[in-house]
Amino acid sequence: MARFLLISLITLLIFSCNKKESIYEPSARVDPYKIYEEGLVAFTNNDYFIASKKFSEAELNFINPELAAKSSLMASYSLYGINFYNEAIENLDRFLKTYPVDQNIIYAHYLIAIIYYEQINDEKKDLLPLIQAEEKINFFLKKYPDSEYAIDLKFKKDLTQNQLAAKELYVAKYYISVQKWIPALNRLKNIIEKFDKTIFVEEALHRLVEINYFLGLEEEAKRYATILGYNYNSSEWFSQSYKIFNKDYKLPKSKKTKIKKDSVLKKILNKIKLN
Repeated sequence: MARFLLISLITLLIFSCNKKESIYEPSARVDPYKIYEEGLVAFTNNDYFIASKKFSEAELNFINPELAAKSSLMASYSLYGINFYNEAIENLDRFLKTYPVDQNIIYAHYLIAIIYYEQINDEKKDLLPLIQAEEKINFFLKKYPDSEYAIDLKFKKDLTQNQLAAKELYVAKYYISVQKWIPALNRLKNIIEKFDKTIFVEEALHRLVEINYFLGLEEEAKRYATILGYNYNSSEWFSQSYKIFNKDYKLPKSKKTKIKKDSVLKKILNKIKLN
């Protein structure tokens, strides 16, 4: 039995030595520059999915940390280009941890803010993207107030504030429709306290007049009407409130005006230094 095992072992060793393909032969190193160029070609052709794969592969093969960082950022931007928002933010968070002193660190923070901002839906939808966008925009403006992206984010912050106020007003109107006056009043007060610079403060003041008058709290209703009249005495909502106290007052016919929607962010490819 022992002899049989010995012969089998010797046979196996001889056979293994004769198999050339079993000998390890290291493959040629991948050229990260070539892969990066392939990523750029795909990116230029708007094939962002392939571009993200190429840039990620290039990052893994670059020895130079600066070039690896650029590859990582371009991969994130490519993911953003095809609305893979979660994956883009995941990659950007990794970028911030891996390359904390990279020259494009500001742009990475800016891109995260933009991604959150572009996920904001109307006031009837999920509130989380609004909160995330506001937090990231506030962080950016505090940390980089003088950067070239600050002006754009200041504008977007105003729009975010309007959207948050719209959400509060939407919820308040729901409570009004089911006659839950206390939560409705709280939501409306929240608008005039936290979002007093938004376009929704006028309607919020009018609703406070309306509800308080309905509940028999006439002095409170007059107080809000005074605030509304002092700040917005030519507005449609002031006319509505004025009619509550003066039943014979005829409301002026309102003229409908078209409001231009805010255009989405134009992708700023040249802000990422590729050379």
